[in-house]
Amino acid sequence: MTASQRGVIAAGHPLTAAAGARVLREGGNAVDAALGAMLASFAAEPLLTGLGAGGYMLVAGPGWEPALLDFFVEAPPRATDGSAAELRAIDVSFGDAAQVFHIGPASCGVYGTPAGVCAASARWGSVPLAELAAPAAGLARTGVALNRGQAYVAKILAQLLRSSPECAALWAPTGGGVLQEGEVIRNPELALALERLGAEGAEPFYRGDIAAAVSDWLGERGGSVTREALAGYHAQPREPARMGYRDRLLLTNPPPSAGGTLLAYALGLLDRRPGPPTLAEIVAAMESAQQERTPAFLDGLVQEGFLERFLAERLGAALPGHQAAGGAGPRTGGLGSTTHISVLDGEGRACSVTATNGEGSGVVVPGTGIHLNNIMGEQDLNPEGFHRHPAGRRMPSMMAPSVVTRGGEVELVLGSAGSNRIRSALLQTVVGVVDHGLDAAAAVGAPRVHFEDDIVYAEPGIDTRTLAAAGRRIVAFHELNLFFGGVQAVQRRDGKLLGAGDPRRGGVAVAA
Repeated sequence: MTASQRGVIAAGHPLTAAAGARVLREGGNAVDAALGAMLASFAAEPLLTGLGAGGYMLVAGPGWEPALLDFFVEAPPRATDGSAAELRAIDVSFGDAAQVFHIGPASCGVYGTPAGVCAASARWGSVPLAELAAPAAGLARTGVALNRGQAYVAKILAQLLRSSPECAALWAPTGGGVLQEGEVIRNPELALALERLGAEGAEPFYRGDIAAAVSDWLGERGGSVTREALAGYHAQPREPARMGYRDRLLLTNPPPSAGGTLLAYALGLLDRRPGPPTLAEIVAAMESAQQERTPAFLDGLVQEGFLERFLAERLGAALPGHQAAGGAGPRTGGLGSTTHISVLDGEGRACSVTATNGEGSGVVVPGTGIHLNNIMGEQDLNPEGFHRHPAGRRMPSMMAPSVVTRGGEVELVLGSAGSNRIRSALLQTVVGVVDHGLDAAAAVGAPRVHFEDDIVYAEPGIDTRTLAAAGRRIVAFHELNLFFGGVQAVQRRDGKLLGAGDPRRGGVAVAA
């Protein structure tokens, strides 16, 4: 780090990153900066995250015991008297992939971001939450012009954005097509909600008038998020998953999330052989991780001690660095309407936070400005069928905010959007930095592959001929694509702090 650096932040939107960088310049720590950025993202990246979303935050560094804060979406109770609404299916195409998403009141789960913001601020923050919320409220009130990335997401989700009058009023205010690049999205009701979050904390969102408005609106339309389900929600601190890789230590998201466990497993497989892994070995590790995602695995995630048993049984009892505590298109998980923020401050403290609204449900609750998530309609999170998770269970997300340490110091902070592609994007970024000595920008920008359902999806620059010669089925993309995730990473390298925003999703990095 140079003498003038107070830190660096990488995020999925210039305004999101700028909000966090401003907090760093004014003396805030990594969590303060991440929270300021996260709140700004609710206005700047409203299709990816928001007050109706959920996520995870990982912190580490001097003076902070490594910890994971789980504020992901919980399954609500499911009506059994026939009054529950059915999921609504919509078709979405983004380039070389086409998918079916499920939206509507039945797709909404119990949101976690208000609780997560307040819990993180209380535990690690040094800047009053009201000060962090004010700039974000200003963005929501005055409006944000859609950049190319956000306009693209709006375009492919146009059917969703016109699926309810309330959502259409925000995204298609003239009654025609959805907002395009350069047009402004305004949400003054969200501005008021952000100001209340800063002044009153999470109480109104879980036990007050906002909670009542959400539950009543959904209940009248067959949704399942009740007042009782909201009142019982709390952000949960957890011990991070740990996995040694080469001479580094990965800290990542533990169960009941699935993504961190599978990322740790894939790195453990690659660590069995010295030297940089070949492309074939990386694909084989991805394949092994996918094969482990069975019904027994998903059920096991909620069991005490599952992480240790799972890794020990597959990688051996002595886990290095591990401590207890050409197809028609992919049949993969959703678009991954998710965003990530990575921060490293001047004291070497790290904050990695990933949040998602699924694709959004199309349900905007009047008077609150909140666009609710569609996590209960995400096929990737419900592989055994929809509405089968018991009420109160955290959904088994692929999100894996992560930190890589070397010699006890934070070296790399990263996370990604992209549904199932999160684990493959992070795997390749870690390999790029650790095995190939790349800086964050080169590692994030390198072409990627993803394995799923016996198909290798590949970006330009990947040696597909070698994979094809080995009998792999290939779907080749024509350019870098948001399908392959959106890694935001910051790095300590040769005494300097560096950052990288993923060009696939309009990411940027800003030094403070």
